[in-house]
Amino acid sequence: MSPRQKWFGSITIQGELYTSDLKIINGQVYPDWLRKSGHSVDHDEVADLLKAKPDYLIIGSGVFGSMKLTDQLKQHLTDHGIQVIEEPTIIAIGIFNLMYADDKNVAGGFHLSC
Repeated sequence: MSPRQKWFGSITIQGELYTSDLKIINGQVYPDWLRKSGHSVDHDEVADLLKAKPDYLIIGSGVFGSMKLTDQLKQHLTDHGIQVIEEPTIIAIGIFNLMYADDKNVAGGFHLSC
């Protein structure tokens, strides 16, 4: 999988350049991830990620860490045994790559700008 971010607002996954926020579920890329509140992520915006039942959810919160999970979503994830790692996107990509390479049951959502 090995996503990598070279430029603000973009990410390259398996040689393909993406320029909008995206999710990775079971090794599949889902581009054009939009959220109702822009920088706030609630349950509805990650329902597909949760349906996959990952052990880990990696959230790339943007270059400056602007995107955040709601407290209610964090509690829901904890209640369902899903460990959340929320980091600026460049760090989150590195964590995702390590976990994916180690065959961890991992899903991710990545904000590519602010």
